[in-house]
Amino acid sequence: MNNSTPMVLVAVAIAALLVVSNTFFIVDQREKALLFQVGELKGDAYGPGLHAKIPFFQTVRKFDSRLLTLDNQTENFLTGEKKNVEVDSFVKWRISDPATYYRATGGQELVALDRLSAIVNRGLRDEFGARTIQQAVSDERDVIMQDLERKVINNVGELGIEIVDVRLKSINLPKTVSESVYDRMRAERARVASDLRARGAEEAEKIRAEADREAQITLAQAYKASEELRGLGDARAADVYAESYGQDPEFYDFYRSLNVYRSSFGGGSDVLVLQPDSPFFKYFRGGAR
Repeated sequence: MNNSTPMVLVAVAIAALLVVSNTFFIVDQREKALLFQVGELKGDAYGPGLHAKIPFFQTVRKFDSRLLTLDNQTENFLTGEKKNVEVDSFVKWRISDPATYYRATGGQELVALDRLSAIVNRGLRDEFGARTIQQAVSDERDVIMQDLERKVINNVGELGIEIVDVRLKSINLPKTVSESVYDRMRAERARVASDLRARGAEEAEKIRAEADREAQITLAQAYKASEELRGLGDARAADVYAESYGQDPEFYDFYRSLNVYRSSFGGGSDVLVLQPDSPFFKYFRGGAR
């Protein structure tokens, strides 16, 4: 056997390996592939699996078929009142038609992102320009996202991509506008608080006046009832005294005189100037006459 035979066999094996490796190609489940012949696109996209091509004359280019994200930088947009708002948004998208995508962007993801970003920004400019700052910031955020997604979908068909979701992460006022808005909000809240305090003070005065009136009525009714009871008690006592003392008028007269003497001579320096035969002293003269 010639010594060059093994070398020939090795060369043939390598050539066969190169032919096979250039004949078959594998497309991953996360990819889609396009076939080119001498730089010219041939046929439709290839899905996942094992595929064949003409070796050395045809080449394969693969594209990511997974969900991709365009995360826009914060942009300023004018509202219908010519007020600036700062908007931060993102878009979820994927390549739906690799052939159209390649023709529109040359297969460059950066080119696709630039064109998609321009479409989104135009849509945002239209949406915020048709609304007031209050509608844009608070009232119609969901409506803005829905309208924007519809506009973006209608304008990306030529790029061969599919829009999955469009979201607004934040809508903020510029710092100078925010301070002005917050100042107005603080002033409004202070006005409402002052109004509520004034109403509360007025209601408190009404309650206090009503309580004072009811207290005076209650005291007057209580005083009236006490006076009536006192009058009834005095009348009953007078009846009892009259009934008791009526049984012995002389004793009653004597008893009253003793009380008068006790009251008149209670102090050590008391002086009375009376005639000796005055009725005041009748019980000092040995009894009544």
